[in-house]
Amino acid sequence: MSHAILGLLAETFIHPGSGQNEGVVDLPVAREATTHYPFIAGSSLKGALLDKDRVENAAEDSEANRKLVFGEQNQAGQLLVGDARILLLPTRSLSGVYRWATCPLVLERVQRDFRRTGIAGVPPSLPKVEAGAYLGAGTVGEKIFLEERELRCQGPLEGGWIELLGKLIAHDDTRQRLTKQVVVMDDEAFSWFARYGLPVQARNVLDSETKESKNLWYEETLPPDTVMYSVMAQRRANDDALGKVLQLVARRPYLQTGGNETVGQGWFAVQPLRSTNDGK
Repeated sequence: MSHAILGLLAETFIHPGSGQNEGVVDLPVAREATTHYPFIAGSSLKGALLDKDRVENAAEDSEANRKLVFGEQNQAGQLLVGDARILLLPTRSLSGVYRWATCPLVLERVQRDFRRTGIAGVPPSLPKVEAGAYLGAGTVGEKIFLEERELRCQGPLEGGWIELLGKLIAHDDTRQRLTKQVVVMDDEAFSWFARYGLPVQARNVLDSETKESKNLWYEETLPPDTVMYSVMAQRRANDDALGKVLQLVARRPYLQTGGNETVGQGWFAVQPLRSTNDGK
C-alpha cells in the first residue's frame, strides 16, 4: 500500500471544534479522549483536500479524478486520510518568544507512523527525559519558565530528531529555528500544556443598530506555528490516487480546515513526504 505523511504548519489560529462546551470555554478544540491532545479529524482534512477550486482547476478530467480519489455518495474513494496529530505545540516562555513543546509519547507515535508508512529517516531510539526537566537548547541545569512551570535543562535533543521534525515543516526559515526552540518535556507536563495552555479568545455578536452585545462566547484555538501531521494512503496502488492528491498539494501547498474561515483562521502550510518503497 502506498503511503505519505503531510506535515502541517499552522499559519494562523486553528479551531478544530469539538461541537460541545467545556466549563467556561463554550467552543473548545477537539481532543483525544485518553490523552487530551488536540487533533483534527481525518474527515475534516479530507474535505479540505477536496476544496472545489483546488480540484476543479487542476485538470480537465478533474471530475473523474475527484470520484476516483474522494469517492461519491454510493462508493468509497481510493484515498485514506488519517487524523492530524499534534507534533509541536508553541508554548509561552519567559526566556524567548516561545518554545515548541513535545514529549516522548508524541515522538513515539511519530516513530511508529514513519515505520508504518515506510518513510526512511526515523530515529531508532526515543529520548528519555526526567520529570521537571527538558531536552533542548541550553546548558545542563539551566532553568526555563513555560507558562507558570519551571523546567531545567537535562541536555540537548540528540539522535536525529531535529532533522526528522524539520522534514515536516514547509518553510526553510521556520525549520532553522528548531534547534533553539524545541523542548522535549515529560509526558505528564506536555499533557498539561495541551490541556490548559491553548489560547482562549472572546468573540461577540453585536446588535446592528445599538451595538450592544447579543451573544458573547469563548473559543479555544491552536496557536499559529503549531505543527501537526497526518498519514495518508490509498487502497489500490495501480490507481495512484495518492499521487493525484500530492500533485494538487504541490500546486497549492496550503489547506484551510476547521472553523472561522471568514475571519482568516484555519490555514496550514503543507509539507508532503511520500514513501520511497511503494513503487511510485
